[in-house]
Amino acid sequence: MVNLASTAWFLRALLAYPRGIRRNVSSGGPEVSEETTSVLVAGVDIGGTGIKAAPVRVATGELAAERIRLPTPSPATPQAVASVVSEVLRHIDVPGPVGLAIPAVVRGAIVETASHIDQTWIGVNAADFFSKVTGRPVAVLNDADAAGVAEIRFGAGRGMPGVVAVITLGTGIGSALFTDGALVPNSELGHLPLLGGTAEQWAAESVRERDQVPWEEYASRLQTYLELVQQVLWPQLIIIGGGISNVADKFLPLIQLRTPIVPARLRNHAGIIGAAMFAPRE
Repeated sequence: MVNLASTAWFLRALLAYPRGIRRNVSSGGPEVSEETTSVLVAGVDIGGTGIKAAPVRVATGELAAERIRLPTPSPATPQAVASVVSEVLRHIDVPGPVGLAIPAVVRGAIVETASHIDQTWIGVNAADFFSKVTGRPVAVLNDADAAGVAEIRFGAGRGMPGVVAVITLGTGIGSALFTDGALVPNSELGHLPLLGGTAEQWAAESVRERDQVPWEEYASRLQTYLELVQQVLWPQLIIIGGGISNVADKFLPLIQLRTPIVPARLRNHAGIIGAAMFAPRE
Protein backbone atom coordinates (compact mmCIF):
# COMPACT_ATOMS: atom_id res chain seq x y z
CA MET A 1 0.00 0.00 0.00
CA VAL A 2 1.42 3.39 -1.05
CA ASN A 3 1.09 6.15 1.54
CA LEU A 4 0.07 9.26 -0.40
CA ALA A 5 1.03 11.60 2.43
CA SER A 6 4.56 10.17 2.45
CA THR A 7 4.71 10.34 -1.35
CA ALA A 8 3.64 13.98 -1.31
CA TRP A 9 6.21 14.86 1.35
CA PHE A 10 9.01 13.17 -0.60
CA LEU A 11 8.14 14.86 -3.91
CA ARG A 12 7.89 18.29 -2.33
CA ALA A 13 11.24 17.78 -0.62
CA LEU A 14 12.77 16.73 -3.94
CA LEU A 15 11.37 19.79 -5.70
CA ALA A 16 12.82 22.01 -2.98
CA TYR A 17 16.30 20.44 -3.21
CA PRO A 18 19.13 22.69 -4.41
CA ARG A 19 18.93 23.44 -8.08
CA GLY A 20 22.39 22.06 -8.85
CA ILE A 21 21.13 18.48 -9.09
CA ARG A 22 18.69 19.39 -11.86
CA ARG A 23 19.00 20.75 -15.39
CA ASN A 24 17.43 24.15 -16.03
CA VAL A 25 15.77 24.33 -19.42
CA SER A 26 13.48 27.36 -19.26
CA SER A 27 16.17 29.81 -20.30
CA GLY A 28 19.00 27.44 -21.21
CA GLY A 29 20.03 26.14 -24.58
CA PRO A 30 21.79 27.80 -27.47
CA GLU A 31 21.55 31.55 -27.90
CA VAL A 32 19.48 32.48 -30.92
CA SER A 33 21.52 33.98 -33.75
CA GLU A 34 21.56 33.81 -37.53
CA GLU A 35 24.12 31.02 -37.26
CA THR A 36 22.42 28.91 -34.57
CA THR A 37 18.95 29.11 -36.12
CA SER A 38 20.33 27.26 -39.16
CA VAL A 39 21.78 24.41 -37.05
CA LEU A 40 19.71 21.22 -37.31
CA VAL A 41 19.74 18.34 -34.84
CA ALA A 42 18.02 14.97 -35.22
CA GLY A 43 15.33 14.35 -32.62
CA VAL A 44 13.76 10.90 -32.21
CA ASP A 45 10.74 10.12 -30.03
CA ILE A 46 10.11 6.42 -29.36
CA GLY A 47 6.51 5.80 -28.32
CA GLY A 48 4.48 2.76 -27.46
CA THR A 49 2.90 2.65 -30.92
CA GLY A 50 5.08 4.86 -33.12
CA ILE A 51 8.65 6.07 -33.56
CA LYS A 52 8.77 9.68 -34.75
CA ALA A 53 11.71 11.77 -35.93
CA ALA A 54 12.46 15.13 -37.50
CA PRO A 55 15.26 17.64 -37.96
CA VAL A 56 14.96 20.33 -35.28
CA ARG A 57 16.25 23.88 -35.05
CA VAL A 58 17.13 23.61 -31.38
CA ALA A 59 17.67 27.35 -30.95
CA THR A 60 14.04 28.06 -31.79
CA GLY A 61 12.26 24.75 -31.15
CA GLU A 62 11.00 24.41 -34.72
CA LEU A 63 10.84 21.36 -36.95
CA ALA A 64 12.80 22.03 -40.13
CA ALA A 65 10.76 19.45 -42.09
CA GLU A 66 7.71 17.27 -41.64
CA ARG A 67 8.21 14.57 -39.06
CA ILE A 68 8.37 10.95 -40.15
CA ARG A 69 6.54 8.26 -38.19
CA LEU A 70 6.98 4.50 -38.40
CA PRO A 71 5.25 1.88 -36.23
CA THR A 72 6.99 0.74 -33.08
CA PRO A 73 7.91 -2.91 -33.62
CA SER A 74 6.30 -5.62 -31.54
CA PRO A 75 7.97 -6.92 -29.52
CA ALA A 76 9.89 -3.67 -29.00
CA THR A 77 13.26 -5.30 -28.28
CA PRO A 78 16.45 -3.23 -28.41
CA GLN A 79 17.51 -4.60 -31.80
CA ALA A 80 14.05 -4.22 -33.32
CA VAL A 81 13.70 -0.63 -32.10
CA ALA A 82 17.24 0.22 -33.21
CA SER A 83 16.41 -0.97 -36.72
CA VAL A 84 13.46 1.42 -36.95
CA VAL A 85 15.46 4.27 -35.40
CA SER A 86 18.16 3.77 -38.03
CA GLU A 87 15.50 3.87 -40.74
CA VAL A 88 13.90 7.13 -39.56
CA LEU A 89 17.34 8.72 -39.26
CA ARG A 90 18.08 7.77 -42.84
CA HIS A 91 14.82 9.39 -43.92
CA ILE A 92 15.40 12.73 -42.18
CA ASP A 93 19.04 12.78 -43.36
CA VAL A 94 20.53 15.04 -40.68
CA PRO A 95 24.14 14.19 -39.75
CA GLY A 96 25.71 14.61 -36.34
CA PRO A 97 24.50 13.95 -32.78
CA VAL A 98 21.08 12.49 -32.01
CA GLY A 99 18.71 13.17 -29.13
CA LEU A 100 16.45 10.24 -28.40
CA ALA A 101 13.41 9.93 -26.10
CA ILE A 102 12.36 6.52 -24.84
CA PRO A 103 9.28 5.42 -22.82
CA ALA A 104 11.22 4.32 -19.75
CA VAL A 105 12.96 5.61 -16.68
CA VAL A 106 16.50 6.47 -17.79
CA ARG A 107 19.05 6.91 -15.01
CA GLY A 108 22.60 7.68 -16.05
CA ALA A 109 21.78 6.42 -19.58
CA ILE A 110 20.67 3.06 -18.11
CA VAL A 111 17.10 1.91 -18.83
CA GLU A 112 15.47 1.05 -15.51
CA THR A 113 11.85 0.27 -16.48
CA ALA A 114 9.99 -1.09 -19.48
CA SER A 115 6.24 -0.54 -19.19
CA HIS A 116 5.68 0.08 -22.90
CA ILE A 117 8.75 -1.55 -24.46
CA ASP A 118 10.20 -5.03 -24.18
CA GLN A 119 11.54 -6.10 -20.79
CA THR A 120 14.94 -6.89 -22.35
CA TRP A 121 15.63 -3.14 -22.31
CA ILE A 122 16.09 -3.12 -18.55
CA GLY A 123 19.75 -2.68 -17.67
CA VAL A 124 20.75 -1.54 -21.17
CA ASN A 125 22.94 1.54 -21.50
CA ALA A 126 20.72 3.07 -24.16
CA ALA A 127 23.11 5.91 -25.07
CA ASP A 128 25.97 3.50 -25.74
CA PHE A 129 23.69 1.04 -27.52
CA PHE A 130 22.25 3.59 -29.96
CA SER A 131 25.66 5.19 -30.47
CA LYS A 132 27.07 1.84 -31.59
CA VAL A 133 24.08 1.15 -33.85
CA THR A 134 24.06 4.58 -35.52
CA GLY A 135 27.76 5.41 -35.35
CA ARG A 136 26.83 8.81 -33.91
CA PRO A 137 26.87 10.48 -30.48
CA VAL A 138 23.49 9.86 -28.81
CA ALA A 139 21.86 11.18 -25.64
CA VAL A 140 18.79 9.42 -24.22
CA LEU A 141 16.10 10.62 -21.81
CA ASN A 142 12.59 9.68 -20.72
CA ASP A 143 9.97 10.51 -23.36
CA ALA A 144 7.71 12.58 -21.10
CA ASP A 145 10.74 14.48 -19.80
CA ALA A 146 11.66 15.26 -23.41
CA ALA A 147 8.17 16.60 -24.14
CA GLY A 148 8.29 18.58 -20.93
CA VAL A 149 11.60 20.32 -21.57
CA ALA A 150 10.32 21.46 -24.97
CA GLU A 151 7.12 22.87 -23.45
CA ILE A 152 9.04 24.67 -20.72
CA ARG A 153 11.60 26.11 -23.13
CA PHE A 154 9.34 26.98 -26.07
CA GLY A 155 5.72 26.21 -25.21
CA ALA A 156 2.98 26.59 -22.63
CA GLY A 157 5.34 26.56 -19.63
CA ARG A 158 7.81 29.16 -20.87
CA GLY A 159 8.73 31.62 -18.13
CA MET A 160 6.48 29.95 -15.54
CA PRO A 161 8.01 30.05 -12.02
CA GLY A 162 7.53 27.46 -9.31
CA VAL A 163 6.36 23.89 -9.84
CA VAL A 164 4.97 22.90 -13.25
CA ALA A 165 3.69 19.42 -14.11
CA VAL A 166 3.56 18.30 -17.74
CA ILE A 167 1.25 15.29 -18.13
CA THR A 168 1.39 13.36 -21.41
CA LEU A 169 -1.58 11.19 -22.34
CA GLY A 170 -0.96 8.39 -24.83
CA THR A 171 -0.24 4.68 -24.62
CA GLY A 172 0.33 5.34 -20.93
CA ILE A 173 0.52 8.48 -18.81
CA GLY A 174 3.88 10.19 -18.70
CA SER A 175 4.94 13.15 -16.61
CA ALA A 176 7.66 15.76 -16.40
CA LEU A 177 8.19 17.87 -13.29
CA PHE A 178 9.87 21.26 -13.17
CA THR A 179 10.70 23.70 -10.43
CA ASP A 180 11.65 27.20 -11.57
CA GLY A 181 12.38 25.78 -15.01
CA ALA A 182 14.61 22.95 -13.79
CA LEU A 183 13.72 19.37 -14.69
CA VAL A 184 13.37 16.75 -11.96
CA PRO A 185 13.65 13.63 -14.17
CA ASN A 186 11.74 10.34 -14.16
CA SER A 187 8.75 11.44 -12.07
CA GLU A 188 6.43 8.69 -13.42
CA LEU A 189 3.19 10.22 -12.10
CA GLY A 190 1.23 7.90 -14.38
CA HIS A 191 2.06 5.15 -11.89
CA LEU A 192 0.38 6.87 -8.96
CA PRO A 193 -2.04 4.44 -7.28
CA LEU A 194 -5.66 4.98 -8.30
CA LEU A 195 -8.78 2.84 -7.86
CA GLY A 196 -6.86 -0.32 -7.01
CA GLY A 197 -4.40 -0.03 -9.88
CA THR A 198 -2.30 2.73 -11.43
CA ALA A 199 -3.57 5.95 -12.97
CA GLU A 200 -2.52 5.03 -16.51
CA GLN A 201 -4.48 1.78 -16.38
CA TRP A 202 -7.64 3.85 -16.00
CA ALA A 203 -7.01 7.25 -17.59
CA ALA A 204 -4.50 6.83 -20.45
CA GLU A 205 -5.63 7.91 -23.91
CA SER A 206 -5.12 4.34 -25.14
CA VAL A 207 -7.65 3.14 -22.55
CA ARG A 208 -10.19 5.73 -23.74
CA GLU A 209 -9.78 4.52 -27.31
CA ARG A 210 -9.79 0.82 -26.42
CA ASP A 211 -12.91 1.01 -24.26
CA GLN A 212 -14.61 3.70 -26.39
CA VAL A 213 -15.03 5.89 -23.35
CA PRO A 214 -17.20 8.98 -24.09
CA TRP A 215 -15.43 12.32 -23.71
CA GLU A 216 -17.54 13.31 -20.71
CA GLU A 217 -16.63 10.15 -18.83
CA TYR A 218 -13.00 10.45 -19.86
CA ALA A 219 -12.92 14.01 -18.54
CA SER A 220 -14.30 12.69 -15.25
CA ARG A 221 -11.51 10.10 -15.09
CA LEU A 222 -8.90 12.78 -15.76
CA GLN A 223 -10.53 14.99 -13.13
CA THR A 224 -10.02 12.25 -10.54
CA TYR A 225 -6.42 11.66 -11.61
CA LEU A 226 -5.46 15.32 -11.82
CA GLU A 227 -7.00 16.01 -8.42
CA LEU A 228 -4.58 13.38 -7.12
CA VAL A 229 -1.63 15.09 -8.87
CA GLN A 230 -2.79 18.39 -7.39
CA GLN A 231 -3.09 16.86 -3.91
CA VAL A 232 0.46 15.48 -4.09
CA LEU A 233 2.26 18.43 -5.68
CA TRP A 234 0.12 21.61 -5.71
CA PRO A 235 1.82 22.88 -8.88
CA GLN A 236 1.41 26.39 -10.27
CA LEU A 237 0.42 24.93 -13.66
CA ILE A 238 -0.53 21.61 -15.24
CA ILE A 239 0.13 21.18 -18.97
CA ILE A 240 -1.63 18.38 -20.86
CA GLY A 241 0.47 16.97 -23.70
CA GLY A 242 0.53 14.02 -26.07
CA GLY A 243 -1.42 13.60 -29.28
CA ILE A 244 -4.68 14.10 -27.40
CA SER A 245 -3.76 17.75 -26.85
CA ASN A 246 -4.84 18.30 -30.47
CA VAL A 247 -8.45 17.78 -29.33
CA ALA A 248 -8.14 19.32 -25.86
CA ASP A 249 -11.35 21.29 -26.43
CA LYS A 250 -13.29 18.01 -26.15
CA PHE A 251 -12.34 17.38 -22.51
CA LEU A 252 -10.29 20.15 -20.85
CA PRO A 253 -13.26 22.55 -20.45
CA LEU A 254 -15.02 19.80 -18.46
CA ILE A 255 -12.21 19.58 -15.88
CA GLN A 256 -12.32 21.94 -12.90
CA LEU A 257 -9.24 22.24 -10.70
CA ARG A 258 -7.86 24.86 -8.35
CA THR A 259 -4.66 24.59 -10.40
CA PRO A 260 -4.65 26.17 -13.88
CA ILE A 261 -4.62 23.52 -16.61
CA VAL A 262 -3.77 24.18 -20.26
CA PRO A 263 -3.04 22.13 -23.40
CA ALA A 264 0.53 21.80 -24.66
CA ARG A 265 1.39 24.24 -27.44
CA LEU A 266 3.89 22.00 -29.21
CA ARG A 267 1.39 19.15 -29.31
CA ASN A 268 2.76 15.86 -30.62
CA HIS A 269 6.05 17.45 -31.72
CA ALA A 270 7.20 18.18 -28.17
CA GLY A 271 8.98 14.85 -27.64
CA ILE A 272 11.00 15.23 -30.85
CA ILE A 273 11.98 18.81 -30.00
CA GLY A 274 12.91 18.00 -26.41
CA ALA A 275 14.96 15.00 -27.47
CA ALA A 276 16.90 17.13 -29.95
CA MET A 277 17.56 19.70 -27.21
CA PHE A 278 19.36 17.00 -25.19
CA ALA A 279 21.52 15.73 -28.06
CA PRO A 280 25.26 15.79 -27.28
CA ARG A 281 27.03 18.98 -28.33
CA GLU A 282 29.71 18.51 -30.96
